[in-house]
Amino acid sequence: MLEFTGSLHLSAGEWGLLILSAALTGMSKTGLQGATLIIAPALAIVFGGKESAGLLLPMLVIADVFAVYYYRRHAEWKYLFRLAPFTMAGVFLGIYVGDAISDDQFKSLMGVIILASLALMIWREWKKSDDKIPDAWWFSAAAGLAGGFSTMIGNAAGPVMAVYLLSMRLPKNVYIGTGAWFFLLLNVFKVPFHILVWETISFQSFSINLLMAPVILAGAILGVGIIKKIPEKPYRIFIIVMTAAAALRLVF
Repeated sequence: MLEFTGSLHLSAGEWGLLILSAALTGMSKTGLQGATLIIAPALAIVFGGKESAGLLLPMLVIADVFAVYYYRRHAEWKYLFRLAPFTMAGVFLGIYVGDAISDDQFKSLMGVIILASLALMIWREWKKSDDKIPDAWWFSAAAGLAGGFSTMIGNAAGPVMAVYLLSMRLPKNVYIGTGAWFFLLLNVFKVPFHILVWETISFQSFSINLLMAPVILAGAILGVGIIKKIPEKPYRIFIIVMTAAAALRLVF
């Protein structure tokens, strides 16, 4: 269980990290892609591996609800149905592995997964748009398994799903809408396992998440404005460097 589930009296530093994480979570849903990758390792350093995953999950669900509301009319459900069985298998694999290892091992594994996701994000950024990405059934299976496992251990399935959805050559709004529905359904699917199996979500921890809901909304609104003023490349370089540093801190 979270060490602070018996009380809401967090330190100023812990509150600051939570507020920053909530704001970045909201921003990540309105164009500042990659922001959530930095949150998971930062929270893990302070609160522990599995505990931080349970703390972050409800914030992701809240942000996903905002994203789905905005893009609710844009989704290609056949791709979600194609991914579903493999993603669920990946989640169950993540549950088993996460339950069988210590918290230090969990944090190390989280760090490795986040670094791998980061490498995938960098690869996607630099890959030529005319290069072909496979869209066969086995690619859907691999993406689903990798996405399910990485989201259960490190809440780091974003780059995996980005590569998969981009390979489907979806229009911009359909790409965003399909991804929004995918992550909402996936994160809601994970909640019972965090409550009943890992016991990383409690009434007290969820109370903290509810307190962060306005910050998440503010982050989503702020993200819309920021993305118009901050050059994308410098921002993404900053996210990549900071995420790599935090993930390496988990591993070593």
